[in-house]
Amino acid sequence: MTAARRYSQPVMLVADSPNFFAQEQHMNPDTPAHSASLRHDWSQEEVQALFGMPFNDLLFKAHQVHRQHFPPNQVQVSTLCSIKTGACPEDCAYCPQSVRFDTGLEREALLAVEEVVEQARTARDRGATRFCMGAAYRSPKAKQLEVICEMVRQVKALGMETCATVGMLSAEQAAQLRDSGLDYYNHNLDTSPEYYGEIITTRTYQDRLDTLEYVRAAGMKVCCGGIIGMGEEAVDRVRLLQTLANLPAHPESVPINQLVQVPGTPLFGTAPLDSLDFVRTIAVARILMPCSHVRLSAGRTEMSDETQALAFFAGANSIFYGDRLLTTDNPDQDHDRQLFARLGIEAEPAAAPVAETAATDRMAADARS
Repeated sequence: MTAARRYSQPVMLVADSPNFFAQEQHMNPDTPAHSASLRHDWSQEEVQALFGMPFNDLLFKAHQVHRQHFPPNQVQVSTLCSIKTGACPEDCAYCPQSVRFDTGLEREALLAVEEVVEQARTARDRGATRFCMGAAYRSPKAKQLEVICEMVRQVKALGMETCATVGMLSAEQAAQLRDSGLDYYNHNLDTSPEYYGEIITTRTYQDRLDTLEYVRAAGMKVCCGGIIGMGEEAVDRVRLLQTLANLPAHPESVPINQLVQVPGTPLFGTAPLDSLDFVRTIAVARILMPCSHVRLSAGRTEMSDETQALAFFAGANSIFYGDRLLTTDNPDQDHDRQLFARLGIEAEPAAAPVAETAATDRMAADARS
């Protein structure tokens, strides 16, 4: 069965619609888009139509959008550190950190602040501009969050962007992380609302949306995506991206993970995802959320260089850099450097600190007056 038949319905292709890309045509590729120019009203039929386009046509459209909003040969580089491993009470069917599954994973308590800062310093010296801290909690307790906030403050002092993923948050916890200087908070939707109950039963889809709302209300940037290749139908990938694109504000970072199969988890043995379906998902994410960084996240060790190259062309512009993610392997750093060199890709420069950006803006205004 062809990809077009699997995804498309008898509706007008979005690319043929008179308002398709009309909101992006006026944008200067060298300046960020205004939030008012982004769509948050994508229908399921429109997203299905994008997935159903011929592969080359889809990549061509996605690459056009990518060039309108980002330097086409730059990729943002992050490093992920597991600051507390295992013993999670949740039942996420893909996760080796769940206490419910026998995966042989050794539990580790919350790391000392000094150890995390040293790992962040090493990551910075190796070229990472963002340091992401992950803890296997359902929701952190007050004392745990205090330690995590101190980690954030000290990593931030190294001149790096900071990101954390530590489970569900209350509005007060989100504000506490913001006050510590956290830049990004990661909380994935994982899959479609319809397929979600097949993957997780210990927290609801609405629980995830609530945490995202608290993070956004606190003034932090949102990192939110999902996992594909978990046995879902093509329509579930459609609905996942539709849900992400129709959030009140697009996530600034959209990680697209390919399932990493770990023995002992319920999803071990799931039929592998077609690599072209993965690239399609990247391309549609880029079209729906043109100003977001789209990250090649977990699963890159199973991807060929050619698949990753297609994904970069389709609009992926962020990766995790380092030999390890939370508990699973990642391509080694030498291989990533070699791949970047072969493709003519360079690492995206670190974002200027807020104070420095404000000073630069003031100097530019003075020069114009």
